[in-house]
Amino acid sequence: MASATVPLLDDDTIPFGEEDEMRDPSQAGQKYTHPYVTFFHLFFRGAAIVIYMFCGWFSESFITSFVFVVLFLSADFWTVKNISGRLLVGLRWWNYVDDDGKSHWVFESKNSRVNKHEQRVFWLGLILCPVFWGLFFLMALFGLKFKWLLLVMIAIALNAANLYGYIKCNYGASKDLNSAATDFVRTQLFKNAMDIMTKPSGAPPPTNVRPTGVV
Repeated sequence: MASATVPLLDDDTIPFGEEDEMRDPSQAGQKYTHPYVTFFHLFFRGAAIVIYMFCGWFSESFITSFVFVVLFLSADFWTVKNISGRLLVGLRWWNYVDDDGKSHWVFESKNSRVNKHEQRVFWLGLILCPVFWGLFFLMALFGLKFKWLLLVMIAIALNAANLYGYIKCNYGASKDLNSAATDFVRTQLFKNAMDIMTKPSGAPPPTNVRPTGVV
């Protein structure tokens, strides 16, 4: 959590924690209150993985594949750090340098209602993509593909930075990473168990109820 002495970001058009006040009231009943943000939260990181896996089908140039993957990874890092984390889960991490030249890392969490569907998408995307890059790292390492290993290491670094930052935001900057990760896994398992226990039995739906589409 940020202290009262932490300076405000210069590019804060909307102060952190006041995004809900700018929300369109017509979106209140929607399943996803930030559909475009949710889409791009997954699009850039998913596109980087797809391009890495299938770039050989479209181009034999390593430089071309490298540039496109890094572009999507950079776009993903910026989007997740500055937009999707703030809007989807109410978390933000950033860095500033004080007057003495000392660097400080700030991990913020706002107390506001979060859309549970967007929250689930956010954390799934944040966790699963580094797992894919970890597998690619092992494949490149044992396959002795060292030039691709460099690209995978860049992807792991960018994905891991956001994952680490948001875990610290979610569970407090005072906790170490092992403790925060353990608490996160325990919380997710508890939520999944409660969802299964509280889920209504599979009774057939009434015939007079019309199905609704996902907005």
